[in-house]
Amino acid sequence: MKKIVLIIGLGLLVQLSFAGGGWPSPKGKGYFKWSQYVIRSGSYYAPNGEIIDIATASVYITSLYGEYGLTDKLTVIGYVPFFSRATLNEQVDANGNQIAPGDAVNSFGDTDISFKYGLITNKPVVMSASVTFGLPFGNDAGGQTGVLQTGDGEFNTMISLEASRGINQGKGYVNTLLAFNNRSNNFSDEWRWGVEVGHSLTSRLSGALKVYSVNTFNNGSDVETPSNGIFSNNIEYLAITPELNYRIKESFGLSTAVGFAASGRRVLASPSFSIGLYLTI
Repeated sequence: MKKIVLIIGLGLLVQLSFAGGGWPSPKGKGYFKWSQYVIRSGSYYAPNGEIIDIATASVYITSLYGEYGLTDKLTVIGYVPFFSRATLNEQVDANGNQIAPGDAVNSFGDTDISFKYGLITNKPVVMSASVTFGLPFGNDAGGQTGVLQTGDGEFNTMISLEASRGINQGKGYVNTLLAFNNRSNNFSDEWRWGVEVGHSLTSRLSGALKVYSVNTFNNGSDVETPSNGIFSNNIEYLAITPELNYRIKESFGLSTAVGFAASGRRVLASPSFSIGLYLTI
């Protein structure tokens, strides 16, 4: 049976794509979230999809996410990783002699700004269209070695369609996503799809299961990028992410998530975890 592993799976993009689904935020209403993502890995999904050993690498991302209704149909969305850290462990031999020194980089991360417009609203099935601008504020060649990354160094524009429906008298929902991501700087374009199902478990606790797939067109450079992060070119993965949200107060709560990957290429392959605090207005 094929091994299933935990993976960061670019969980930030999963969050950005699915928050809100096909429903735009009502005018003057919003959702805001502080999150911490962590991955520490000694293994990597190689370009052929096999898992290989690498020097232990870590990525830490502290971010703010927000969406706000400019009108009842138009929502502005932002994802800002205001602190990103990538590290590479020191390597030593069996006798304790250093083979390669450790390395680290701290910086601002790649930022996303989106605009979502409600195409079909106030119907059992709603639909929205979004455009996302990926801003390369991160470091794509950091540390003393120049191989650590807190971003991919390319500007991208992603167009997406989302359709959603409430289920079980509003206690649950189903979201679907289809997107095309145009990438600059000789990076390959991507197409993406996703499905999310969520439901209230108690009066305060809700859960969601997200399936998200990123697929490359392989129409850019085939030059390999560093294998110690999550920002490579020609990335592919299928991520399965369960999430739990606990409402502490009416407009304030706690969110946790972990992502499983059935397959991947050019991304770290190890346990990743996220925790966040959210606020609705």
